[in-house]
Amino acid sequence: MANNSYSGVKNSLVEANHDAEFGCTLKELRSLMELRGAEAISKLGESYGDTQGLCNRLKTSPADDCGKAAGGVEDEHESEAGWIEGAAILLSVICVVLVTAFNDWSKEKQFRGLQSRIEQEQKFTVVRGGQVIQIPVAEIVVGDVAQIKYGDLLPADGVLIQGNDLKIDESSLTGESDHVKKTQEKDPMLLSGTHVMEGSGKMVVTAVGVNSQTGIIFTLLGVNEDDDEDEDEKKKEKEEKKKQRKSKKQDGSLENRKKAKAHDGAAMEMQPLNSDEGADAEEKKKSNLPKKEKSVLQGKLTKLAVQIGKAGLVMSAITVIILVVLFVVDTFWIQNLSWVKECTPIYIQFFVKFFIIGVTVLVVAVPEGLPLAVTISLAYSVKKMMKDNNLVRHLDACETMGNATAICSDKTGTLTMNRMTVVQAYIAEKHYKKVPEAENIPSNALELLILGIAVNCAYTSKIMSPEKEGGLPRQVGNKTECALLGFCNDLKRDYQTIRNEIPEEKLYKVYTFNSVRKSMSTVLKMADGSFRMFSKGASEILLKKCYKILTANGEPKVFRPRDRDDVVKKVIEPMASEGLRTICLGYRDFPATEGEPDWDNENDILSGLTCISVVGIEDPVRPEVPDAIKKCQRAGITVRMVTGDNINTARAIATKCGILLPGDDFICLEGKEFNRRIRNEKGEIEQERIDKIWPKLRVLARSSPTDKHTLVKGIIDSTVAEQRQVVAVTGDGTNDGPALKKADVGFAMGIAGTDVAKEASDIILTDDNFSSIVKAVMWGRNVYDSISKFLQFQLTVNVVAVIVAFTGACITQDSPLKAVQMLWVNLIMDTFASLALATEPPTESLLLRRPYGRNKPLISRTMMKNILGHGVYQLIIIFSLLFAGEQLFDIDNGRNAPLNAPPSEHYTIVFNTFVLMQLFNEINARKIHGERNVFEGIFNNLIFCSIVFGTFVIQIVIVQFGGKPFSCVALTIDQWLWCTFFGFSSLLWGQVISSIPTSRLKFLKTAGHGTQKEEIPDEELDELDDMEEIDHAERELRRGQILWFRGLNRIQTQIRVVKAFRSSISLYEGLEKPESRTSIHNFMTHPEFRIEDSEPHIPLIDDTDAEDDAPTKRNSASPRNTTPTPPSPLPSPATTEAPTTPVSPSPNMNNNAVESSNHLLPEGPKPGTPSAPGSPLHSLETSL
Repeated sequence: MANNSYSGVKNSLVEANHDAEFGCTLKELRSLMELRGAEAISKLGESYGDTQGLCNRLKTSPADDCGKAAGGVEDEHESEAGWIEGAAILLSVICVVLVTAFNDWSKEKQFRGLQSRIEQEQKFTVVRGGQVIQIPVAEIVVGDVAQIKYGDLLPADGVLIQGNDLKIDESSLTGESDHVKKTQEKDPMLLSGTHVMEGSGKMVVTAVGVNSQTGIIFTLLGVNEDDDEDEDEKKKEKEEKKKQRKSKKQDGSLENRKKAKAHDGAAMEMQPLNSDEGADAEEKKKSNLPKKEKSVLQGKLTKLAVQIGKAGLVMSAITVIILVVLFVVDTFWIQNLSWVKECTPIYIQFFVKFFIIGVTVLVVAVPEGLPLAVTISLAYSVKKMMKDNNLVRHLDACETMGNATAICSDKTGTLTMNRMTVVQAYIAEKHYKKVPEAENIPSNALELLILGIAVNCAYTSKIMSPEKEGGLPRQVGNKTECALLGFCNDLKRDYQTIRNEIPEEKLYKVYTFNSVRKSMSTVLKMADGSFRMFSKGASEILLKKCYKILTANGEPKVFRPRDRDDVVKKVIEPMASEGLRTICLGYRDFPATEGEPDWDNENDILSGLTCISVVGIEDPVRPEVPDAIKKCQRAGITVRMVTGDNINTARAIATKCGILLPGDDFICLEGKEFNRRIRNEKGEIEQERIDKIWPKLRVLARSSPTDKHTLVKGIIDSTVAEQRQVVAVTGDGTNDGPALKKADVGFAMGIAGTDVAKEASDIILTDDNFSSIVKAVMWGRNVYDSISKFLQFQLTVNVVAVIVAFTGACITQDSPLKAVQMLWVNLIMDTFASLALATEPPTESLLLRRPYGRNKPLISRTMMKNILGHGVYQLIIIFSLLFAGEQLFDIDNGRNAPLNAPPSEHYTIVFNTFVLMQLFNEINARKIHGERNVFEGIFNNLIFCSIVFGTFVIQIVIVQFGGKPFSCVALTIDQWLWCTFFGFSSLLWGQVISSIPTSRLKFLKTAGHGTQKEEIPDEELDELDDMEEIDHAERELRRGQILWFRGLNRIQTQIRVVKAFRSSISLYEGLEKPESRTSIHNFMTHPEFRIEDSEPHIPLIDDTDAEDDAPTKRNSASPRNTTPTPPSPLPSPATTEAPTTPVSPSPNMNNNAVESSNHLLPEGPKPGTPSAPGSPLHSLETSL
């Protein structure tokens, strides 16, 4: 208080010029005050009459008392300094806003850079000056001859000049999902933005950029002017969706349901996609809807932030109310003063001050740093992941990866090196364990072998000279084909001379490789008018189509099924058990006398082959993969291999990688067996059946892209495990698009991946390496932990600051922490702390725990223990200083100061101690799992160190030189040391808290759970649909399906009962039809699946003999299918599996959990043709 009186004297000396205003001079008053006792009274009486007279002269009234406000009348000096607090608050707000805006801007800039990098990396193969080169898409010019192949996204318009079995998906331009066959004769026009789905060829570029078809469409749309239109469209879409939801509720007809599904965001998610329609449907969806799922973490954070915000709002409102009530009661009730007009401005000043305190409490309570922390953490992680060969396309994929519980990985190129070499061969009835010498092979067989390899490998595949001297030759194009071409070189023969003699244009017909054929064939027209076809493909498949084989002298001889079994047992199985991929090479002659065959009848063409050779190709496992898989398993992530290779090769590689461990209870299945097990009697997929298989499944061999999609969907939709599975998938082919899209995180291969796969993915592996996926898991978990660290720090500050401001305001009618100080604390704990804690680098220890899962709360019990423990310590220190600080430090009391009193040392010490405790607690917040060593790895994070140090320096400046704006007074060295000691003690207190076992503290609650589906109000569903929220939207859809099917089944049952009475049909037969028990999952998923297509052809396990004459058996199995059925979107087992999927001679080898006769179906006719008059579906149609 001494300070106050001194400043009062100083002010009075300055302002001595008020004589004219008052009835007495300063000199008179001074002389009056020098008198004492009776002398003073007589002087007062002479000059002024009495005290009332003095009051009149000084223009004041003893009656007009403003209570406490009297002490608060400002002098002019005070009023001049009044603007400082407002300006300081404004400055703090500007700081926070600018820092946030800068962070957002830098994040946006960074992602634009990533996007442009993805675009720049897209290259295309063109022929210039006779040389085949790869150039960036932007450099393609009109007149270039471009080579196009399966999986390409065409970057320019052009005209086909040579093509092999070329099929284009033009859905992105026309909307038609059917693939368009391109030939020079019928339709040679190729358009930009379309996808090559099959085949290969060359085109001459005729239009690029804005002049291409895609460019013209973009120009018409007016790319730059459509921002406003987008918003209108979104509104319209929302309204449409609302209508559809209503119509879904009201109308039960199938037509309406299909229409609604066609528009619904989740519709594509629910569809099975095969190679024909998959990519284009996904592509269409990609173009219509930006991928913006609300990630698990964002969902939890949003919910938590709203809860904290509401609590803060309530607290600030209560603070303001209590302050106002206390002031009013004290002034007008206890002091019994009446409201005087002159005092109104002073009362208003008090109310404004109370309001500012309330706002301060609110500002501190609301954690606006949360979204910033997420943004910084993700942006930082994404930037760093680039160095770990992960190019993140969707921001939230990084965080989702931290929750991954399953990884479905490709084999070739991901687990293996993707550098194929032929290491064994079976030629002319002899099995060579090493590549044979050319002299040991009959010349006839050798010529056929070299010619077949040279022309029947894509001309884009070639062996180039090594980039560095002494390096391995470079393999360009398809790796399997490169292995065969390398085999030619090993046999001292040059394939290029043959290609020069027979250029690509002279090839008569090419059947390119696709996932259905699993083989490639090339037809040559010979000089005598006959045709010769060379074929290569999976050995199990192609050997079944061979009826001759070349003997030791190079002549063909008959190849009987018994001989084939011998080759399989003695050659193919030993190769496969060593992890080799087996490829069969064959040929067939079509004599000129028989005329030209019908090339479109592939089944007839691809039969009657003569086997030239079977080769074993090795793709060595990447050296770092076994260790990476071990890390995944330790981290609680199941790795599954999904490959197109045969089961023996897949099992051998899986064992080398460590996916299969001796003594484990696992299943290895082939695609055909997998399909047989997951489908019911009607050929429909049932979730319950998938649930029996996937937990133990480790290897899925000979799988089609549809199998991959089905497996991923089945695992994601499963509810068997304790928590929902979060699945990551790797893929490189166009056909992997659906599975990549369906997965929680899709990884596309940067080197081997096609454009379609990259489009559908979330993260691109720039080195195609599995160990990069493990790095992504590490970064994902690190994001999660960084956010938790920030939350632990932020909530401790929140709790303490709110309680201090609230209690202090209620007891002393003033907040111990002033508005500007609170804003500084807010800046520390929000912006700086999020920057410091969100940029912690990941450590290997992150992989030592299991995934958190979707329902794991953000704030665990241990974190809650830390928050409350540190909160209690800080509150004890702050309140001790607040109510006993003046005695401890022997300073003036700062409590109950008048309205505009200058800053006090007391409150400066409280503020300083509070900030320093937060600084040291920031170090405590680095550990959230109860670890003791909080300094571990602290110097690895320079950002953290510099922010803590920088904040400390700024705090010194604020306290020592902040003055009135920051309500601070310079402190002495002793006071600083005490403040620092109180702050440092929070580190020691942290050790005490760590010693308390969390398991004992049962009363602690967790917070920040994921949103449950029951909690979503209807109006929010629209927003969720827009954001393509997979979890909730799909669950809601599922709920609707269940209701719809219950109704449907009831109607069916009732109609059957009525019909049963009418036509004396057994009631039991009607009620127990399989239709009434079908899986909902399936009916919705496969609307196009037709019962007659799939029902009679469920393949059994032991069908080795059946497949020798598969076509005849198939026909005899279904005499009613006289006309060929059109292909269904999901290839039915009958049409694709019989000819393409091999039968493992010992399907149960090593499979501890396989029961061979579980799902064998009884023979005999199957009921249920859709149009059968007695069937429930028919009766339903008639009734509707």
